Amino acid sequence: MSKTVKYEIRPECFRPAINWEKPTPDEVREILLRIDPPKGLSGAEAAKVLGIETSRQIRRWTGGDAPIPYAAWAILADMAGVPRIWVEHQE
Repeated sequence: MSKTVKYEIRPECFRPAINWEKPTPDEVREILLRIDPPKGLSGAEAAKVLGIETSRQIRRWTGGDAPIPYAAWAILADMAGVPRIWVEHQE
């Protein structure tokens, strides 16, 4: 039986675009897992939600072959229950 490893996602990944730091592939995988716990959002489901033709691009983001765009990350973060990252929040 495999155990799912949970990764922390850096707070810098949840900032408005001007101050945003791109998430690592592990952080992209983690946000997908947080969307529909405990199974998470599959690559195919994420592609459908984001209007991407195939899940190949999702695999590129989770494999570290390409950075995830801010807009896609913001949508996934919103779906995971993170307050809207494109709005400046007072700390």
